Amino acid sequence: MRVLFIGDIVGAPGRKAVRELVPSLRAQREIDVVIANGENAAGGNGITPDKAAEIYAAGVDVITMGDHLWDQREVVDLLHEEPRFVRPVNFPPGTPGQGSMVLEREGLPSLGVLNVQGRTFMREMDNPFLAARDAVKALQGKTPIIFVDFHAEATSEKISMARLLDGRVSAVVGTHTHVQTADEQILPGGTAFLCDAGFTGPHDSVLGREVEPVVERFLTCQPQRFNVASGRVLLQGVIVEVDGASGRARDISRVSVPLERG
Repeated sequence: MRVLFIGDIVGAPGRKAVRELVPSLRAQREIDVVIANGENAAGGNGITPDKAAEIYAAGVDVITMGDHLWDQREVVDLLHEEPRFVRPVNFPPGTPGQGSMVLEREGLPSLGVLNVQGRTFMREMDNPFLAARDAVKALQGKTPIIFVDFHAEATSEKISMARLLDGRVSAVVGTHTHVQTADEQILPGGTAFLCDAGFTGPHDSVLGREVEPVVERFLTCQPQRFNVASGRVLLQGVIVEVDGASGRARDISRVSVPLERG
């Protein structure tokens, strides 16, 4: 099984990259399943049902989230009604939605998807390591193939999560920092790991936002409006090839594809 994971989709430019590039990537790279982090899809802040529908229509099978989950109030509809939508598993008990799911596709092995959010340099959450360990144990009873989106800031936290889950899941890929790292590897237990998948959107920017307001904020410490930028749009992520029987990763490779202007 070949899984394409797409790093944080940022605003309209990121959605356009997904619309225009995912179909060709699926065909050219023989992709079986596409997972995408969509927490910045709606104007750079959160996601709405219509933006999610646009992403699904482009060929994405599962959308994961992160700390911008609550930025758009309409997200509640997705949490209650969309079975392909996954929010961090370590939100407190009683939070709407699901922290994991199993994707069933005809002709393919089942695939478990788990979303976890870190705590280091981020808002307080339930312990992600305990939550991930318990969620993986539950998923292992349903499928040997498990893909984890760990939405976290600190590299040490991401690496520690991957080491905890090595041999228990097929892949742990980090999101949130919007900077694609070059540390892709397969750990000793057979788990593919990448510290951060990068982001899908405008890269002539500061993490997808217009440069000038962000620099002005650092210069003056005064509030600024951080609009989504527009230049040099890339689709970034990672492709993981997994053995369907054992769930062990066979290969991991980064993806960074430009969206041609036009």
